[in-house]
Amino acid sequence: MNFFNRLLTAATLGAGLATAGIAVPQSLAADQFIVVQSTTSTQNSGLLDAILPQFSETSGIEVRVVAVGTGQALKNAANGDGDVLLVHAKPAEEKFIADGNGVERFDVMYNDFVIVGPEADPAGIKGMNDAKAALTKIAESKASFASRGDDSGTHKKEKALWQMDGITPTDASGSWYRETGSGMGATLNVAAGMDAYTITDRATWLAFENKANLKVLTEGDDNLFNQYGVILVNPEKHPNVKTEAGQAFIDWLTGENGQKAIAAYKVGGEQLFFPNAQSSASN
Repeated sequence: MNFFNRLLTAATLGAGLATAGIAVPQSLAADQFIVVQSTTSTQNSGLLDAILPQFSETSGIEVRVVAVGTGQALKNAANGDGDVLLVHAKPAEEKFIADGNGVERFDVMYNDFVIVGPEADPAGIKGMNDAKAALTKIAESKASFASRGDDSGTHKKEKALWQMDGITPTDASGSWYRETGSGMGATLNVAAGMDAYTITDRATWLAFENKANLKVLTEGDDNLFNQYGVILVNPEKHPNVKTEAGQAFIDWLTGENGQKAIAAYKVGGEQLFFPNAQSSASN
């Protein structure tokens, strides 16, 4: 790209981000894309497909998403494979920061987890709002349960709930407890095929089309709260990180326009994610 074209690119990018209320240095002209390590839930729910074009249109920055489980996303980002991390396992995110892998964490949005299972409900958990007690009944009845088993944010939540009960379900691995090692959509497919229980984030559940005989059976427990956070990968540790472009995305996501875009995304008339950021730009 010659000097004249670089100037045109820089001017176009700066004007777009100014429209979005984001101040961007001219150096961003050479950084036209960022890599975001994120979760299968943000992808499977359709959220990212809905909101990322809005950011790209105003900024000129393409967002390339690697959608994996939260655990893998954290590992990838810790290795410097990405510019921004968008996941949902706050204790693991805080450790990521403490280990020097990220700059600062910001809340972005939340929803909740639900326990779904076959309409016949052999464990008798329908209508319960105590997730721990519901999992105890599933274990006691040895009813089929499909676990993601992939160290994702959902899997981390599931493991924490079992631990609250003092239950080690992996002792029954291969019998009533099945570990898929897969994303949320694939695990829901397994649960539907087996008439099994599973834990899912509500957004993926609402967007999931192959529900078969599965129904939401347990919900409304504070322990099922599901917070998402965003972090810039530490450029001091990984010089390849596109700091300005990555921060521009974080500022948009936690700012007025990004938060409105998140709130506006619905499936079947239902809002899937609820924005709760305090703007990173104002901080």
